[in-house]
Amino acid sequence: MLQPMQGIIVALASDGEHRFSKQPRGGLRLIAGQGVEGDAHSGSTVQHLSRVAKNPAAPNLRQLHLIHAELLDELGEKGFQIEPGQLGENVTTRGVDLLGLSAGTRLKLGEEALIEITGLRNPCRQIDENVGQGAMAAVLGHAADGSLIRKAGVMAVILRGGEVRRGNRVQVEWAPERLIPLGPV
Repeated sequence: MLQPMQGIIVALASDGEHRFSKQPRGGLRLIAGQGVEGDAHSGSTVQHLSRVAKNPAAPNLRQLHLIHAELLDELGEKGFQIEPGQLGENVTTRGVDLLGLSAGTRLKLGEEALIEITGLRNPCRQIDENVGQGAMAAVLGHAADGSLIRKAGVMAVILRGGEVRRGNRVQVEWAPERLIPLGPV
């Protein structure tokens, strides 16, 4: 079922080294099956150091990290001053309910790039170390049933590459007929 949702890219970031935060960029080149050109997390197999240590041959389901700017707004209201890229995301969007998407949803970024949502980013203790004490707790919540809500963005793979720039549109191109809940990847 296609969701009538459209947003905008408000910021982009990448980093060639394995650091928590990424450097702001005016544009990124997405490469199909790999990720962001020049980014330390780009590759067809896992690139996050903790995952490489477990199974270096595992497929990279975390080629692109997206966070909704609305989360940064929420964190700002809680006293955390966080700039785009500071939580390690490549793409900061506004106007798309990233956390409400189904696994498998495809988003068109700009005129060319097509990505597929694989799951949720699982926040880690590095958020407190890099942003400030209490920041990790601020990106977690609890549903009415007591289950954990991870708000630190979603991960995706690149299906079709292309250039993306700040101000480009984000469009839901396709979504599964039935919601497949997002889990950590």
